[in-house]
Amino acid sequence: MKCKITRNAAKVIRRELEREPNKDLKLRVYITHMHGDHAHYALKLDTPTDEDVVVMTDKDIEVILKKDEPFLDGVKIDYLYIPEEGFVITNPSKGYHGEY
Repeated sequence: MKCKITRNAAKVIRRELEREPNKDLKLRVYITHMHGDHAHYALKLDTPTDEDVVVMTDKDIEVILKKDEPFLDGVKIDYLYIPEEGFVITNPSKGYHGEY
């Protein structure tokens, strides 16, 4: 499984992971709901379970993804400042649909 994190997103995620209460946690990308040909995604800090795979990104951030979930494979995490500040999670391999 693959996960891509942009430079902007990596800066924000690292800042959160370095906070003392989050030292032992990893970033989880999960699906909030699916319909038709796309899914809506969200992020949280979590610990992996037996149902997960931990993927190392090119930004040296470990991401938890649920095993055997095709809509999570290839997910991309970005952080935008305009028009509204926040994370944008898409899956380019599934047609760029995503959650803002």
